[in-house]
Amino acid sequence: MDLFEYMREQNQKTEAPLASRLRPETLEEMVGQQHIIGKDKLLYRAIKADKLSSIILYGPPGTGKTTLAKVIAKTTSADFLQINATSAGKKDMEEVIRQAKDSRGMYGKKTILFIDEIHRFNKGQQDYLLPFVEDGTVILIGATTENPYFEVNGALLSRSVIFELKSLSKDDLKSLILRAVNDTEKGMGAFHAVIDGEALEFLADMANGDARAALNAVELGILTTERGPDGLIHITPAVAEECIQKRAVRYDKSGDNHYDTVSAFIKSMRGSDPDAAVYYLARMLYAGEDIRFIARRIMICASEDVGNADPMALVVAASAAQAVERIGMPEAQIILSQAVTYVASAPKSNAAVMAVSDAMDAVKNTMTAPIPVHLMDAHYKSSAKLGHGAGYKYAHDYPNHYVEQQYLPDGLVGRRFYHPSENGYERKIREYFRQIKGEYSDEI
Repeated sequence: MDLFEYMREQNQKTEAPLASRLRPETLEEMVGQQHIIGKDKLLYRAIKADKLSSIILYGPPGTGKTTLAKVIAKTTSADFLQINATSAGKKDMEEVIRQAKDSRGMYGKKTILFIDEIHRFNKGQQDYLLPFVEDGTVILIGATTENPYFEVNGALLSRSVIFELKSLSKDDLKSLILRAVNDTEKGMGAFHAVIDGEALEFLADMANGDARAALNAVELGILTTERGPDGLIHITPAVAEECIQKRAVRYDKSGDNHYDTVSAFIKSMRGSDPDAAVYYLARMLYAGEDIRFIARRIMICASEDVGNADPMALVVAASAAQAVERIGMPEAQIILSQAVTYVASAPKSNAAVMAVSDAMDAVKNTMTAPIPVHLMDAHYKSSAKLGHGAGYKYAHDYPNHYVEQQYLPDGLVGRRFYHPSENGYERKIREYFRQIKGEYSDEI
């Protein structure tokens, strides 16, 4: 290392953003991700034993993908090279491979190649790496915010172990924020700042699992806030709001306000008020609610409150749930809005809910009621001897593909569980029953 490189590293330690300065240097310093770097986990053991194979680190921004790669760099005896797929070209990759071959040939050293944003590489670039990963010239660590099964070459995936990093929990973020405020070596401890409990809760909540967002807000708050009469810098909720550019909405994800908002959201969809429903959707999104939780509530409402009055409601809701998983915020809010307004605007019926509720009550009292013999399976060997399936009438052999025969067990014949409403598509269901069953349908 020459003098200029040494000075650059020293300046980096003092002038780099807080999020960079606080990067852990050991696995023990890392916060969160214990599902993959806990002491009994495969990745922890592989790093500690310096026996790492090629891996793909996949997860949202700010969850520690680059940090984990840097920790590996400080832990391993292998050479560590890093490129970013957003700016690296073919010449960069060729140079990396040349260095890796030289290290292996001259010194017998392995080379770990960390590629940030690996999903940015096109197919040709990923194909170029494949033989060198396969023959061990480089051990690949790829980092991506996108689903690797969609964005990374299948051949590379088959030669790598995929580790999914989760968004940091609120407690993890609170721990990091306090470390940032109080650490005098790498953090902002020398500024003698204190953070209010409410501001701590707010920043941890608003960061939504992103450590970088939380630490950037802390740094901005401390550097731009004047000292109080006691000589300390106070990070209050008002300061926190300014630093993260969000108003502190009263919305504790485990408290009453959370449940009240969700309740109002569902009742607005059920009550066919799309304006109110999308307003409560926006409140939840603004407060950082998990989009997967919101999508689940929409699916439940689509089945529970819309049901067969508009069967497409559940299709729209389920498609939205899948789409938000793949796309994430902020675009996911558009998809959720589409689903919410559709479900809220759809005709309503809870006939399916009542049907299964009544049927469950009946089952409790008739668990041993024998299934009619003609409905029993006639395909296994002894069924013919037992007369199973005998007398069954195949509906498609009859006019309108319907034939009257007993389907319910004895004792339940004539019992009605499903009472389709007059709303939406269920009106057509009632008309269909009238057509095929005549007067029988009037009892439905």
